[in-house]
Amino acid sequence: MASPAVRAPKREKDPKKRVVITGMGLVSVFGSDVDKYYEKLLEGQSGISYIDRFDVSKFSTKFAGQIRDFSSEGYIDGKNDRRLDDCIRYCIVSGKKAMEHAGLGSEVGYKVDKQRLGALVGSGMGGLTVFQDGVLALIDKGPKRMTPFFIPYIITNMPTALLGIEIGSMGPNYSISTACATSNYCLYAAANHIRRGDADVIVAGGTEAALIPVGLGGFIACRALSHRNDDPQTASRPWDKDRDGFVLSEGAGVLQVMESLEHALKRGANIIAEYLGGSTTCDAYHMTDPRPDGLGVSNCIERALRDAGVSPEEVNYINAHATSTSAGDLAEMNALKKVFKSSSEIKINATKSMIGHSLGASGGLEAIATIKAITTGWVHPTINQFNPEPSVPFDTVPNVKKQHEVNIGISNSFGFGGHNSVVVFAPFHP
Repeated sequence: MASPAVRAPKREKDPKKRVVITGMGLVSVFGSDVDKYYEKLLEGQSGISYIDRFDVSKFSTKFAGQIRDFSSEGYIDGKNDRRLDDCIRYCIVSGKKAMEHAGLGSEVGYKVDKQRLGALVGSGMGGLTVFQDGVLALIDKGPKRMTPFFIPYIITNMPTALLGIEIGSMGPNYSISTACATSNYCLYAAANHIRRGDADVIVAGGTEAALIPVGLGGFIACRALSHRNDDPQTASRPWDKDRDGFVLSEGAGVLQVMESLEHALKRGANIIAEYLGGSTTCDAYHMTDPRPDGLGVSNCIERALRDAGVSPEEVNYINAHATSTSAGDLAEMNALKKVFKSSSEIKINATKSMIGHSLGASGGLEAIATIKAITTGWVHPTINQFNPEPSVPFDTVPNVKKQHEVNIGISNSFGFGGHNSVVVFAPFHP
Protein backbone atom coordinates (compact mmCIF):
# COMPACT_ATOMS: atom_id res chain seq x y z
CA MET A 1 0.00 0.00 0.00
CA ALA A 2 1.24 3.48 -0.88
CA SER A 3 2.43 5.47 2.09
CA PRO A 4 -0.37 7.63 3.55
CA ALA A 5 2.32 10.04 4.74
CA VAL A 6 2.60 11.50 1.22
CA ARG A 7 -0.11 14.13 1.06
CA ALA A 8 -1.02 16.73 -1.51
CA PRO A 9 -2.04 20.02 0.12
CA LYS A 10 -5.36 20.81 -1.57
CA ARG A 11 -7.77 17.99 -0.68
CA GLU A 12 -11.30 19.41 -0.47
CA LYS A 13 -12.56 19.94 3.10
CA ASP A 14 -15.83 21.84 2.62
CA PRO A 15 -18.75 19.39 3.15
CA LYS A 16 -20.76 21.34 0.58
CA LYS A 17 -18.10 20.61 -2.04
CA ARG A 18 -17.01 17.12 -1.04
CA VAL A 19 -18.75 14.60 -3.29
CA VAL A 20 -19.63 11.15 -2.01
CA ILE A 21 -21.16 8.02 -3.51
CA THR A 22 -24.30 6.77 -1.79
CA GLY A 23 -25.82 4.41 -4.35
CA MET A 24 -24.95 2.36 -7.41
CA GLY A 25 -26.95 0.59 -10.11
CA LEU A 26 -26.08 -1.35 -13.25
CA VAL A 27 -27.17 -3.59 -16.07
CA SER A 28 -24.42 -5.94 -17.26
CA VAL A 29 -23.62 -9.29 -18.82
CA PHE A 30 -23.56 -10.57 -15.23
CA GLY A 31 -27.04 -9.28 -14.42
CA SER A 32 -28.39 -6.23 -12.65
CA ASP A 33 -27.16 -6.75 -9.11
CA VAL A 34 -24.05 -4.78 -8.11
CA ASP A 35 -22.77 -7.30 -5.55
CA LYS A 36 -23.26 -10.30 -7.85
CA TYR A 37 -21.58 -8.39 -10.68
CA TYR A 38 -18.48 -7.86 -8.57
CA GLU A 39 -18.53 -11.44 -7.29
CA LYS A 40 -18.36 -12.65 -10.91
CA LEU A 41 -15.47 -10.28 -11.57
CA LEU A 42 -13.58 -11.52 -8.50
CA GLU A 43 -14.13 -15.10 -9.63
CA GLY A 44 -12.56 -14.25 -12.97
CA GLN A 45 -15.58 -15.35 -14.96
CA SER A 46 -15.99 -14.33 -18.57
CA GLY A 47 -19.32 -12.88 -19.68
CA ILE A 48 -18.47 -13.29 -23.37
CA SER A 49 -20.47 -15.74 -25.50
CA TYR A 50 -21.65 -16.46 -29.02
CA ILE A 51 -24.28 -14.03 -30.29
CA ASP A 52 -27.72 -15.59 -30.71
CA ARG A 53 -29.82 -12.41 -30.82
CA PHE A 54 -29.54 -12.24 -34.61
CA ASP A 55 -28.01 -14.24 -37.45
CA VAL A 56 -24.23 -13.72 -37.42
CA SER A 57 -23.36 -16.19 -40.18
CA LYS A 58 -22.15 -13.40 -42.49
CA PHE A 59 -20.19 -11.53 -39.80
CA SER A 60 -16.48 -12.17 -39.27
CA THR A 61 -16.92 -11.75 -35.49
CA LYS A 62 -19.61 -13.95 -33.99
CA PHE A 63 -19.36 -13.28 -30.26
CA ALA A 64 -19.86 -10.45 -27.80
CA GLY A 65 -20.89 -9.51 -24.29
CA GLN A 66 -24.58 -10.15 -24.89
CA ILE A 67 -27.01 -9.37 -22.08
CA ARG A 68 -29.50 -12.18 -21.52
CA ASP A 69 -32.59 -12.49 -19.33
CA PHE A 70 -32.81 -8.74 -18.72
CA SER A 71 -36.01 -7.72 -16.97
CA SER A 72 -37.39 -4.25 -16.39
CA GLU A 73 -40.33 -5.54 -14.35
CA GLY A 74 -41.10 -3.20 -11.50
CA TYR A 75 -39.13 -0.37 -13.09
CA ILE A 76 -40.81 0.35 -16.45
CA ASP A 77 -44.51 -0.19 -17.26
CA GLY A 78 -45.25 -2.79 -19.91
CA LYS A 79 -46.55 -0.44 -22.61
CA ASN A 80 -43.47 1.76 -22.54
CA ASP A 81 -41.13 -1.19 -22.11
CA ARG A 82 -42.20 -2.73 -25.42
CA ARG A 83 -41.32 0.33 -27.50
CA LEU A 84 -38.24 1.71 -25.73
CA ASP A 85 -34.77 1.16 -27.14
CA ASP A 86 -32.63 -1.04 -24.93
CA CYS A 87 -30.20 1.79 -24.16
CA ILE A 88 -33.12 3.68 -22.58
CA ARG A 89 -34.38 0.61 -20.73
CA TYR A 90 -30.93 -0.10 -19.30
CA CYS A 91 -30.61 3.54 -18.19
CA ILE A 92 -33.96 3.68 -16.41
CA VAL A 93 -33.50 0.37 -14.62
CA SER A 94 -29.93 1.04 -13.48
CA GLY A 95 -30.80 4.62 -12.49
CA LYS A 96 -33.77 3.56 -10.39
CA LYS A 97 -31.75 0.76 -8.81
CA ALA A 98 -29.09 3.29 -7.88
CA MET A 99 -31.72 5.52 -6.29
CA GLU A 100 -33.02 2.56 -4.28
CA HIS A 101 -29.50 1.68 -3.18
CA ALA A 102 -29.07 5.25 -1.94
CA GLY A 103 -32.30 5.11 0.07
CA LEU A 104 -33.99 7.54 -2.30
CA GLY A 105 -36.10 5.11 -4.33
CA SER A 106 -39.79 5.00 -5.18
CA GLU A 107 -40.64 3.42 -1.83
CA VAL A 108 -39.84 6.78 -0.25
CA GLY A 109 -41.14 8.77 -3.20
CA TYR A 110 -37.66 9.73 -4.47
CA LYS A 111 -37.52 11.87 -1.36
CA VAL A 112 -35.24 14.71 -2.32
CA ASP A 113 -35.72 18.32 -3.43
CA LYS A 114 -36.53 17.76 -7.11
CA GLN A 115 -35.05 21.09 -8.13
CA ARG A 116 -31.78 20.00 -6.50
CA LEU A 117 -31.83 16.54 -8.15
CA GLY A 118 -29.97 16.04 -11.43
CA ALA A 119 -29.43 13.28 -14.00
CA LEU A 120 -26.40 13.00 -16.30
CA VAL A 121 -26.41 9.65 -18.05
CA GLY A 122 -24.73 9.68 -21.45
CA SER A 123 -24.58 7.32 -24.41
CA GLY A 124 -22.02 7.01 -27.14
CA MET A 125 -24.42 5.60 -29.75
CA GLY A 126 -27.95 6.43 -28.58
CA GLY A 127 -31.00 4.40 -29.64
CA LEU A 128 -29.29 2.32 -32.30
CA THR A 129 -31.97 -0.39 -32.53
CA VAL A 130 -34.70 2.19 -33.09
CA PHE A 131 -32.48 3.86 -35.69
CA GLN A 132 -31.83 0.59 -37.53
CA ASP A 133 -35.50 -0.43 -37.47
CA GLY A 134 -36.62 3.02 -38.60
CA VAL A 135 -34.29 3.06 -41.60
CA LEU A 136 -35.43 -0.43 -42.62
CA ALA A 137 -39.07 0.65 -42.32
CA LEU A 138 -38.39 3.70 -44.47
CA ILE A 139 -36.68 1.64 -47.18
CA ASP A 140 -39.07 -1.31 -47.16
CA LYS A 141 -42.43 0.34 -46.43
CA GLY A 142 -42.07 4.07 -46.91
CA PRO A 143 -42.08 7.08 -44.56
CA LYS A 144 -45.66 6.61 -43.38
CA ARG A 145 -44.68 3.38 -41.64
CA MET A 146 -41.96 4.95 -39.51
CA THR A 147 -42.67 5.12 -35.80
CA PRO A 148 -43.36 8.56 -34.30
CA PHE A 149 -40.84 7.60 -31.62
CA PHE A 150 -38.02 7.35 -34.17
CA ILE A 151 -36.41 10.74 -33.51
CA PRO A 152 -37.04 10.91 -29.73
CA TYR A 153 -35.63 7.45 -29.09
CA ILE A 154 -32.47 7.72 -31.21
CA ILE A 155 -31.10 10.94 -29.73
CA THR A 156 -28.49 10.46 -27.03
CA ASN A 157 -30.14 12.73 -24.45
CA MET A 158 -33.35 10.72 -24.25
CA PRO A 159 -32.21 8.01 -21.78
CA THR A 160 -31.28 10.59 -19.14
CA ALA A 161 -34.33 12.72 -20.00
CA LEU A 162 -36.75 9.82 -19.48
CA LEU A 163 -34.93 8.75 -16.33
CA GLY A 164 -35.28 12.33 -15.14
CA ILE A 165 -39.03 12.21 -15.76
CA GLU A 166 -39.29 8.95 -13.82
CA ILE A 167 -37.46 10.25 -10.75
CA GLY A 168 -38.56 13.89 -11.01
CA SER A 169 -35.14 15.36 -11.73
CA MET A 170 -35.61 19.11 -12.24
CA GLY A 171 -31.95 20.07 -11.68
CA PRO A 172 -29.11 19.66 -14.22
CA ASN A 173 -30.31 17.04 -16.69
CA TYR A 174 -28.47 16.37 -19.93
CA SER A 175 -26.27 13.85 -21.67
CA ILE A 176 -22.68 13.90 -22.85
CA SER A 177 -21.55 11.80 -25.80
CA THR A 178 -17.80 11.27 -26.09
CA ALA A 179 -17.76 7.72 -27.41
CA CYS A 180 -16.20 5.29 -24.94
CA ALA A 181 -15.20 8.09 -22.54
CA THR A 182 -18.86 9.10 -22.05
CA SER A 183 -19.51 7.77 -18.54
CA ASN A 184 -16.48 9.41 -16.96
CA TYR A 185 -17.29 12.71 -18.64
CA CYS A 186 -20.74 12.51 -17.03
CA LEU A 187 -19.32 11.66 -13.60
CA TYR A 188 -16.88 14.56 -13.82
CA ALA A 189 -19.56 17.01 -14.93
CA ALA A 190 -21.98 15.82 -12.25
CA ALA A 191 -19.42 16.26 -9.49
CA ASN A 192 -18.63 19.77 -10.68
CA HIS A 193 -22.32 20.69 -10.60
CA ILE A 194 -22.43 19.57 -6.97
CA ARG A 195 -19.25 21.44 -6.12
CA ARG A 196 -20.68 24.62 -7.63
CA GLY A 197 -23.87 24.25 -5.63
CA ASP A 198 -26.13 23.54 -8.62
CA ALA A 199 -27.48 20.30 -7.14
CA ASP A 200 -27.41 18.13 -4.02
CA VAL A 201 -27.84 14.77 -5.73
CA ILE A 202 -27.06 13.68 -9.29
CA VAL A 203 -27.63 10.32 -10.97
CA ALA A 204 -24.69 9.93 -13.34
CA GLY A 205 -23.13 7.34 -15.63
CA GLY A 206 -23.56 5.82 -19.07
CA THR A 207 -25.77 3.44 -21.05
CA GLU A 208 -25.25 1.56 -24.31
CA ALA A 209 -26.99 -1.06 -26.45
CA ALA A 210 -25.12 -1.36 -29.74
CA LEU A 211 -25.14 -5.14 -30.06
CA ILE A 212 -27.28 -5.27 -33.20
CA PRO A 213 -26.32 -5.99 -36.84
CA VAL A 214 -25.48 -2.40 -37.74
CA GLY A 215 -23.42 -1.95 -34.54
CA LEU A 216 -21.48 -5.19 -34.92
CA GLY A 217 -20.97 -4.63 -38.63
CA GLY A 218 -19.80 -1.08 -38.11
CA PHE A 219 -17.11 -2.02 -35.62
CA ILE A 220 -15.98 -4.91 -37.81
CA ALA A 221 -15.62 -2.42 -40.67
CA CYS A 222 -13.45 -0.28 -38.36
CA ARG A 223 -11.21 -3.34 -37.87
CA ALA A 224 -11.55 -2.82 -34.15
CA LEU A 225 -12.93 -6.19 -33.00
CA SER A 226 -11.33 -9.48 -32.04
CA HIS A 227 -11.92 -12.36 -34.44
CA ARG A 228 -11.14 -15.14 -31.97
CA ASN A 229 -14.29 -17.10 -32.87
CA ASP A 230 -12.79 -20.42 -31.80
CA ASP A 231 -12.56 -19.32 -28.15
CA PRO A 232 -14.63 -16.20 -27.38
CA GLN A 233 -14.05 -16.25 -23.64
CA THR A 234 -10.33 -15.73 -24.11
CA ALA A 235 -10.73 -13.08 -26.83
CA SER A 236 -10.47 -10.04 -24.57
CA ARG A 237 -6.88 -10.16 -23.33
CA PRO A 238 -5.52 -6.72 -22.44
CA TRP A 239 -1.70 -6.48 -22.27
CA ASP A 240 -1.32 -9.93 -23.79
CA LYS A 241 1.00 -10.05 -26.81
CA ASP A 242 -1.57 -12.09 -28.76
CA ARG A 243 -4.50 -9.68 -28.36
CA ASP A 244 -6.33 -8.91 -31.62
CA GLY A 245 -9.00 -6.34 -30.82
CA PHE A 246 -11.78 -5.54 -28.38
CA VAL A 247 -14.98 -7.47 -27.68
CA LEU A 248 -18.22 -5.56 -28.18
CA SER A 249 -20.56 -5.50 -25.18
CA GLU A 250 -23.52 -3.58 -23.77
CA GLY A 251 -25.05 -2.41 -20.49
CA ALA A 252 -25.37 0.55 -18.17
CA GLY A 253 -23.47 1.74 -15.13
CA VAL A 254 -24.85 4.48 -12.90
CA LEU A 255 -23.37 6.03 -9.76
CA GLN A 256 -26.30 7.66 -8.02
CA VAL A 257 -24.79 10.09 -6.29
CA MET A 258 -22.80 11.73 -6.62
CA GLU A 259 -24.12 13.64 -3.60
CA SER A 260 -22.72 16.47 -1.55
CA LEU A 261 -21.34 15.29 1.77
CA GLU A 262 -23.42 17.89 3.57
CA HIS A 263 -26.63 16.55 2.03
CA ALA A 264 -25.68 12.91 2.62
CA LEU A 265 -24.91 13.50 6.29
CA LYS A 266 -28.08 15.52 6.78
CA ARG A 267 -30.29 12.67 5.56
CA GLY A 268 -28.23 9.97 7.29
CA ALA A 269 -27.18 8.27 4.07
CA ASN A 270 -24.91 5.26 3.93
CA ILE A 271 -21.75 6.65 2.33
CA ILE A 272 -20.00 4.07 0.15
CA ALA A 273 -16.94 5.97 -1.04
CA GLU A 274 -15.75 9.45 -1.96
CA TYR A 275 -15.20 11.00 -5.37
CA LEU A 276 -12.10 13.16 -5.11
CA GLY A 277 -11.73 14.60 -8.59
CA GLY A 278 -11.43 14.08 -12.30
CA SER A 279 -10.38 15.55 -15.61
CA THR A 280 -10.97 15.45 -19.35
CA THR A 281 -8.53 16.13 -22.20
CA CYS A 282 -8.18 15.44 -25.92
CA ASP A 283 -5.34 13.86 -27.88
CA ALA A 284 -5.91 16.10 -30.94
CA TYR A 285 -4.14 13.38 -32.90
CA HIS A 286 -6.34 10.93 -34.86
CA MET A 287 -9.98 9.96 -35.33
CA THR A 288 -9.62 6.47 -33.86
CA ASP A 289 -5.97 5.84 -32.93
CA PRO A 290 -4.49 7.01 -29.62
CA ARG A 291 -1.31 9.05 -29.39
CA PRO A 292 1.45 6.42 -29.15
CA ASP A 293 3.31 8.47 -26.52
CA GLY A 294 0.19 8.69 -24.32
CA LEU A 295 0.63 12.46 -23.84
CA GLY A 296 -3.08 13.29 -23.83
CA VAL A 297 -3.74 10.52 -21.32
CA SER A 298 -0.84 11.39 -19.01
CA ASN A 299 -1.99 15.04 -19.00
CA CYS A 300 -5.49 13.88 -18.11
CA ILE A 301 -4.27 11.73 -15.22
CA GLU A 302 -2.09 14.53 -13.85
CA ARG A 303 -4.96 17.03 -14.05
CA ALA A 304 -7.33 14.60 -12.36
CA LEU A 305 -4.89 14.08 -9.49
CA ARG A 306 -4.48 17.84 -9.08
CA ASP A 307 -8.25 18.27 -9.07
CA ALA A 308 -8.47 15.56 -6.42
CA GLY A 309 -5.68 17.01 -4.27
CA VAL A 310 -3.78 13.75 -4.61
CA SER A 311 -0.12 13.05 -5.35
CA PRO A 312 0.83 10.19 -7.71
CA GLU A 313 2.51 8.41 -4.78
CA GLU A 314 -0.85 8.02 -3.02
CA VAL A 315 -2.44 6.07 -5.88
CA ASN A 316 -2.20 2.32 -5.49
CA TYR A 317 -4.99 1.06 -7.74
CA ILE A 318 -5.83 1.76 -11.38
CA ASN A 319 -8.83 0.42 -13.26
CA ALA A 320 -7.47 0.78 -16.77
CA HIS A 321 -9.31 1.48 -20.01
CA ALA A 322 -7.40 -1.51 -21.47
CA THR A 323 -9.62 -2.61 -24.35
CA SER A 324 -7.36 -5.37 -25.73
CA THR A 325 -6.33 -3.44 -28.84
CA SER A 326 -2.75 -3.47 -30.08
CA ALA A 327 -2.18 0.29 -30.02
CA GLY A 328 -4.51 1.35 -27.21
CA ASP A 329 -3.18 -0.86 -24.44
CA LEU A 330 0.42 0.25 -24.92
CA ALA A 331 -0.44 3.94 -25.38
CA GLU A 332 -2.26 3.89 -22.03
CA MET A 333 0.66 2.05 -20.45
CA ASN A 334 3.10 4.68 -21.77
CA ALA A 335 0.99 7.36 -20.13
CA LEU A 336 0.85 5.52 -16.81
CA LYS A 337 4.62 5.09 -16.77
CA LYS A 338 5.03 8.83 -17.26
CA VAL A 339 2.85 9.70 -14.28
CA PHE A 340 3.68 6.89 -11.85
CA LYS A 341 7.44 6.62 -11.51
CA SER A 342 7.26 3.65 -9.18
CA SER A 343 4.95 0.73 -9.99
CA SER A 344 5.80 -1.49 -7.03
CA GLU A 345 2.73 -0.64 -4.89
CA ILE A 346 0.19 -0.28 -7.69
CA LYS A 347 -2.32 -2.90 -8.79
CA ILE A 348 -3.80 -2.34 -12.25
CA ASN A 349 -6.56 -4.41 -13.81
CA ALA A 350 -8.88 -4.56 -16.83
CA THR A 351 -12.59 -5.12 -16.24
CA LYS A 352 -13.07 -5.46 -20.01
CA SER A 353 -11.15 -8.74 -19.97
CA MET A 354 -14.33 -10.27 -18.53
CA ILE A 355 -17.27 -8.13 -19.65
CA GLY A 356 -15.99 -6.79 -22.97
CA HIS A 357 -16.26 -3.18 -24.10
CA SER A 358 -19.66 -1.59 -23.50
CA LEU A 359 -18.63 1.67 -25.18
CA GLY A 360 -20.29 4.67 -23.51
CA ALA A 361 -21.38 2.56 -20.55
CA SER A 362 -17.94 1.08 -19.84
CA GLY A 363 -16.74 3.91 -17.58
CA GLY A 364 -19.80 3.58 -15.35
CA LEU A 365 -19.39 -0.17 -15.00
CA GLU A 366 -15.68 0.25 -14.29
CA ALA A 367 -16.24 3.04 -11.77
CA ILE A 368 -18.50 0.63 -9.89
CA ALA A 369 -15.74 -2.01 -10.01
CA THR A 370 -13.28 0.58 -8.69
CA ILE A 371 -15.54 1.47 -5.78
CA LYS A 372 -16.18 -2.21 -4.99
CA ALA A 373 -12.41 -2.74 -4.87
CA ILE A 374 -12.24 0.06 -2.32
CA THR A 375 -15.06 -1.30 -0.17
CA THR A 376 -14.18 -5.03 -0.32
CA GLY A 377 -10.37 -4.90 -0.15
CA TRP A 378 -10.17 -7.22 -3.16
CA VAL A 379 -9.20 -6.33 -6.73
CA HIS A 380 -10.51 -8.49 -9.52
CA PRO A 381 -8.14 -10.23 -11.92
CA THR A 382 -7.30 -9.38 -15.49
CA ILE A 383 -8.10 -12.70 -17.12
CA ASN A 384 -6.58 -14.21 -20.27
CA GLN A 385 -3.05 -13.24 -19.34
CA PHE A 386 -1.16 -15.94 -21.23
CA ASN A 387 1.70 -14.12 -22.95
CA PRO A 388 2.17 -10.77 -21.19
CA GLU A 389 3.73 -7.73 -22.85
CA PRO A 390 7.24 -7.30 -21.43
CA SER A 391 6.91 -3.50 -21.45
CA VAL A 392 4.21 -3.56 -18.74
CA PRO A 393 5.89 -2.91 -15.37
CA PHE A 394 2.73 -3.00 -13.22
CA ASP A 395 1.08 -5.88 -11.41
CA THR A 396 -1.91 -6.50 -13.71
CA VAL A 397 -3.47 -9.00 -11.25
CA PRO A 398 -3.14 -11.79 -13.82
CA ASN A 399 -5.92 -14.39 -13.83
CA VAL A 400 -6.53 -14.53 -10.06
CA LYS A 401 -7.95 -11.87 -7.69
CA LYS A 402 -5.74 -10.29 -5.05
CA GLN A 403 -6.39 -8.81 -1.64
CA HIS A 404 -5.39 -5.15 -1.70
CA GLU A 405 -6.26 -2.23 0.54
CA VAL A 406 -6.98 0.63 -1.84
CA ASN A 407 -5.73 4.01 -0.71
CA ILE A 408 -6.60 5.98 -3.85
CA GLY A 409 -8.07 4.44 -7.00
CA ILE A 410 -8.40 5.93 -10.45
CA SER A 411 -10.53 4.78 -13.38
CA ASN A 412 -9.56 5.61 -16.97
CA SER A 413 -11.81 5.87 -20.02
CA PHE A 414 -10.88 6.97 -23.53
CA GLY A 415 -12.90 7.29 -26.72
CA PHE A 416 -12.76 7.63 -30.49
CA GLY A 417 -11.93 11.22 -31.36
CA GLY A 418 -9.14 11.29 -28.80
CA HIS A 419 -11.37 11.96 -25.79
CA ASN A 420 -9.69 11.13 -22.46
CA SER A 421 -11.26 11.02 -19.02
CA VAL A 422 -10.06 10.03 -15.56
CA VAL A 423 -11.95 9.93 -12.25
CA VAL A 424 -10.47 9.51 -8.76
CA PHE A 425 -12.07 7.65 -5.83
CA ALA A 426 -11.07 6.91 -2.24
CA PRO A 427 -12.45 5.35 0.92
CA PHE A 428 -14.65 7.82 2.76
CA HIS A 429 -13.17 9.34 5.89
CA PRO A 430 -15.27 11.96 7.75
